[in-house]
Amino acid sequence: LIFLRHHIDDGLKYEYLTVENPLELWQNLNDRFEYWKAVVLPKALNDWAQLRFQDFKTVSEYNSTLFKIVSQLKMCGEVITEDMLLEKTYQTFHASNMLLQQQYRLHGFTKYRELIGSLLIAEQNNELLLQNHESRSTGSAPLPEVNATSSEFRGRRRGRGRGCGSGRNQNFLGPRNNNSMK
Repeated sequence: LIFLRHHIDDGLKYEYLTVENPLELWQNLNDRFEYWKAVVLPKALNDWAQLRFQDFKTVSEYNSTLFKIVSQLKMCGEVITEDMLLEKTYQTFHASNMLLQQQYRLHGFTKYRELIGSLLIAEQNNELLLQNHESRSTGSAPLPEVNATSSEFRGRRRGRGRGCGSGRNQNFLGPRNNNSMK
């Protein structure tokens, strides 16, 4: 009796203050809230039917909503098994993720928490890949050459070859008319 009164809402404590028998208190409370099943169950069943993994941006949002619905169904006396949770998640993957869905099925998860853990890890890894891609998108900066050496250009030309007018045959446009010097 003390336990029941301790966990009852304050408004209900005063209403049932005179009831001394724990069984009578329990029956009164049960009678008072029995209609909740008739109110909550149809909505919870509809929410379960409409729940789609593909409709959520994150795995955590889906998981939270799923367990809210499951707790309502269990409160109404419905039995929800691990297989039902797994199938609900598998069947509501987006069509473009069919290959992923098949891979998760083949993995052979027997517990819903294992599947969600795997999905959370995959989601986190995808976010990291996207962050890395956005911080330096493809082609934004050249990759360093493997055999490249670092050097500073100080205005002096050194080395060999024909670059920048050095080397043999500086008159590569053809012989100049040197008559002006004669």
